[in-house]
Amino acid sequence: MNPATNKRSYALGHSEPELERLSRQAQAFGPFTRQLFEQAGISDGMRILDVGSGAGDVAFLAREIAGRGGEVVGVDRSRDAVEWATARAHSRQIGNVKFREGDPTVMEFDRQFDAVVGRLVLMYYPDPVDAVRRLAGHLRPGGLIVFQEFDMDNMRSLPNAPTFESAASWMKKTLSATGARVNLGLELCGIFLAAGLPGPSLRMDALIGGGLEFPYEILAGTIQSLLPKMEELRISTAAEVNFPTLAERMRQEVIACNGVVLSPGLIGAWSRKQG
Repeated sequence: MNPATNKRSYALGHSEPELERLSRQAQAFGPFTRQLFEQAGISDGMRILDVGSGAGDVAFLAREIAGRGGEVVGVDRSRDAVEWATARAHSRQIGNVKFREGDPTVMEFDRQFDAVVGRLVLMYYPDPVDAVRRLAGHLRPGGLIVFQEFDMDNMRSLPNAPTFESAASWMKKTLSATGARVNLGLELCGIFLAAGLPGPSLRMDALIGGGLEFPYEILAGTIQSLLPKMEELRISTAAEVNFPTLAERMRQEVIACNGVVLSPGLIGAWSRKQG
């Protein structure tokens, strides 16, 4: 999703390779998001608003939990993302998931929702407290608000794998330089409280794997999407990144040292709007 202001740029963009990368990332993070939603209380028959729906994967997951009697509305500021997600819904013949273009913090809807959800989206809002406060306005009394955000300081290797560490550093520096809050997951508790919600419940998940077991291609794809902005900001160059070999170089370094790598932490928070 794009940020809700022109003062920040969404560095990853919405190209076709990036939307495909989002779906690969969704496959890796999907089990964590499903566990979060189910633990938070997302259930059959709910009407759900998905904030920053991107390629549509979180909306499709929410629909699986809400069932045929539920309804999911996914909203994204990118027309390309909305068209992509809509085409995926049509190809799957899913009728109770709809996608709309816009910023849900300022949009109006015909009726309130039972839940508002989002994954890796508040990190791009210039004022996440205001965003959560506005989004909670779309909830019925007692409705759920559930967000899952990164703690990028969790991303590391042991023993040190230089190429992986470089890629992690490029990702964090570029996103931070373009205004994203790369550790917003750790801020979720305070954000919910400042937005007037009851103190949230929290959980944290992360991918961990050895040389053959980690999805290096997802990190490499992120670097590919960020590369134009990385070069503009003089954080790195295409020659230094050497994208065609990046994933395999990371993999081989970790194998060579019998090491492990960790993804960013995915911190989930959930609370209910007071009646």
